[in-house]
Amino acid sequence: MKFVNLGRSGLKVSRIALGCMSFSLEARDWRIDESASFSIIRQALESGINFFDTADMYGEGESEMVLGRAIKRYAKRDEVVLATKVYYPVRPDVNGRGLSRKAIFASIDASLQRFGCDFVDLYQIHRWDSNTPIDETLEALHDVIRAGKVRYIGASSMFAWQFCKALYLADIRGWTRFISVQPHYNLLNREEEREMLPLCRAEGIGVIPYSPLARGRLARPWAAPSSSDRVRHDRTAEMLYTIDDGRRPPSRRRVRARCCRKGRRYGPGCVGIDTYAIRYCRTHLGAAKAKHLSDAIAAVDLQLDDSDCAELERDYVPHPFSFNQELPGREPDR
Repeated sequence: MKFVNLGRSGLKVSRIALGCMSFSLEARDWRIDESASFSIIRQALESGINFFDTADMYGEGESEMVLGRAIKRYAKRDEVVLATKVYYPVRPDVNGRGLSRKAIFASIDASLQRFGCDFVDLYQIHRWDSNTPIDETLEALHDVIRAGKVRYIGASSMFAWQFCKALYLADIRGWTRFISVQPHYNLLNREEEREMLPLCRAEGIGVIPYSPLARGRLARPWAAPSSSDRVRHDRTAEMLYTIDDGRRPPSRRRVRARCCRKGRRYGPGCVGIDTYAIRYCRTHLGAAKAKHLSDAIAAVDLQLDDSDCAELERDYVPHPFSFNQELPGREPDR
């Protein structure tokens, strides 16, 4: 496994981060039970992955519980980088969501209790909260760091101008700065290349793309997307990965063609579309099967030259931003 610093920070993370949204205590819909989750986490640790990402609202807190239990069983706490998020509803009262000072203080304590540990390495705001001044959010995040409950802070999907505003305010107020951002980014949706990714390069922000396989649409086997349990229960995928006339973007066909040519050149056992897609994004992957994780690990050493990237990108179809269209108060599908 290869390791890199997350942004300009000294925090070293594996090139592959294991997304834990599918982990739960009992199997339901596309989620896997605790035993299967433990198997994936153990495989990740044995493969050298040290970076695990979840959120307080995944499975109504069950993902944090499962991840915390697995780390206690298979690893030493200080040897892993534990990341979670705050924003979406975790309890029914009016202050049970968002990024207010009250919500953040209650949420970090609840997450630590579910994890069964004293601190979180990376605490991320899951979305931008238009109902709370960003000053209040940033000061609260700074204070939970000073309290020793969090080591670093990060962000997730938002507009580049919002992220830029947060960085600016943190700098002028002397508060802790975000070291990372987690945008929606893959071969079928590259809109973050317009503003967010250049901003991150300029400011030294680590990028942890989520959904590198486009919610399974860039994964093997070559079955129709509707054959996947995940896709059948995904409420927003059609909005994210179709174009105006209802057709799916042609990028998937281009990636598949590239893989077929690679196979003819190198023979059986060639690199698959999912490995190409992960290597293109380089990082965050959710796994529900051992094979998913193996493909992600294989992507670390896969080399893509300029011609590879050009071919993968050639038929890209632009999309409008869509992360703000996820329904407030409902769990975002990844």
